[in-house]
Amino acid sequence: MAINLTKGQTIDLRKDTNDLEQITIGLGWKVREKKGLLGGQFGEKDDAEFDLDAIAFLLDENGKVRNVGNDKLIGGDIVFFNSMKHPSGCVTHSGDERKGGTGANDDEQIVVRLNALPANYHSILFIVCIYKGIEQKQHFGQVESAYIRAVDGKGKEMARYPLSSESVYDGQCTMVFGEVYRRDGGWKFRALGEAHPYDSFVHLLRTHIQQ
Repeated sequence: MAINLTKGQTIDLRKDTNDLEQITIGLGWKVREKKGLLGGQFGEKDDAEFDLDAIAFLLDENGKVRNVGNDKLIGGDIVFFNSMKHPSGCVTHSGDERKGGTGANDDEQIVVRLNALPANYHSILFIVCIYKGIEQKQHFGQVESAYIRAVDGKGKEMARYPLSSESVYDGQCTMVFGEVYRRDGGWKFRALGEAHPYDSFVHLLRTHIQQ
């Protein structure tokens, strides 16, 4: 049975009970329906297109991105909708899902081959940004529910971190959901839930660039 995490909680991804050859980090969300008579009758969403994007930063032992890729951030240690496969072949993005809440399955996934990941990568940070959130006045306070989960190579859900709509997320367009990191020869998964007002991961990347 998967462990439901709270903000800041960490668990071991145990290789004796889980298949860590390949894990899937799944992200899903549901936009809050409009309030009022018409919204209640027709189940309209706050916006017809509420586009959340999943991003992964591959970090070194100092928590830094060593290679940002070319001038469009392609080909480096950032995996996102425009650069969907890491040069190592160990981290792959499922592709951009523009609406969310489309069914029981994850809206976006990032697949990680943990056992094959080069030793110079010590952690992977998982981020979700609302595309053009500031321009379209969209934020995580309007997201009814969202989650990040870790699934092992055999489809077993190991951990899940759910996030519900709260006023503290009003105006926040980027969420650092969680991270997978090395520890004592194994791997751990930590729920973070750190919100930021900008709607592009580039702002967050600036604090993680290797100088």
